[in-house]
Amino acid sequence: MNDTPGWTSPGSAPSDGQDGSGIPRPTTPADANGSAPQWSKDQPPAGQWTPPAARTPPPAPGRNWGAPPPNAHWGRPPAAKPGVIPLRPLGMGEILDGSAKTLRTYWRTVLSFSVPVAVISQIANILAQRYLVPVTPVPSPDATPAEQLEYSVQSAQDSLVGLAPALLVTLMASLISAALLTVVISRAVVGRPVTLGDAWREARPRLLQLIGLTLLLTALTVGIACVGLLPGFLVGGAPGVALTLLGGLGAAVAAVWLIIRFGLASPALMLERQGIMTSLRRSAKLVQGSWWRIFGITVLTQLLIFVFAMIVAIPFLIVGIAVDGEGFSGLLTGSTTAFGWPFLIVTGIGSVISSAVTYPISAGVTVLLYVDQRIRREALDLELARAAGLPGYGPTPGDETIRG
Repeated sequence: MNDTPGWTSPGSAPSDGQDGSGIPRPTTPADANGSAPQWSKDQPPAGQWTPPAARTPPPAPGRNWGAPPPNAHWGRPPAAKPGVIPLRPLGMGEILDGSAKTLRTYWRTVLSFSVPVAVISQIANILAQRYLVPVTPVPSPDATPAEQLEYSVQSAQDSLVGLAPALLVTLMASLISAALLTVVISRAVVGRPVTLGDAWREARPRLLQLIGLTLLLTALTVGIACVGLLPGFLVGGAPGVALTLLGGLGAAVAAVWLIIRFGLASPALMLERQGIMTSLRRSAKLVQGSWWRIFGITVLTQLLIFVFAMIVAIPFLIVGIAVDGEGFSGLLTGSTTAFGWPFLIVTGIGSVISSAVTYPISAGVTVLLYVDQRIRREALDLELARAAGLPGYGPTPGDETIRG
């Protein structure tokens, strides 16, 4: 018998009264009644038993024990998305994607008025270029720099005056398109279908106020430009040129600030059914504290629209030059200052295609910026969830979607 009962070295042979488990086994002495205890016949083999804990392999290095099971959603649940955007504060990519998704989802309704608006605007532009823009005499090759500058200024003034009717037509058509698109996007946010008739019936009562708002903002912008440029024009000479440049730069900065600050007034007027001045105050309140963010999203959107328009316009420009080579070569040599009909028609088709797509994208970004700011400041997502009929948000309202 071993001198240390209860323990054996690993792999050693069992000693007397032991089975290799490290636990001494009695030699079946008789109990008080003279009978031997009945031990179970199912005993572990000698020298091969190990404790249960030892049979459990240790954790593999780097294994994350206690981690949540796969596909378990911990934390805040994802936001509801009944329409084109999730009902929570939006990122820049989600705003752009929501605008593009509105065009894809409601393309029949959107294109039914964006294409006619683009066609009307382009026809007005072509007619103005062909008949209203006066022909400015081309300076001689040996003209002085002052004469060249005078020619450039005169040409710009003539073009602006000649294109003014076309710009007015384009402005009115764009306003109607923006009003209809505001209604369409407000329905798309909550996943409701909308037809052209529905959009027109809801937007029509607000058109006059929308026109007044746009003209007011245009007048403010022109007034700022005049204040910045007029002192330089009055002074004249080299000091006047320097003053004009500084004043023009300051006017541009002020105009951009004004456009961003009141950029959400249009959707506020359409969707909250407020007056012009109230809409301007609403826009200023929503933009406050987020001016740079809205400015960045607006600039990026316009840059993407410009790139898309160039991608569409370049092939039509090449075709237009090919079918109207004489007119284009005359323009380059200075023998004429007008484009030919073939060139204007071909490039006009490209402009219609790009405008029919970019109008909805631009208007969609503006409306979704308005929705995003109201979600961040006024918990509009709860009202939108009720409008969408989502469970757990109260009774579904009537036909209204986004209201003040």
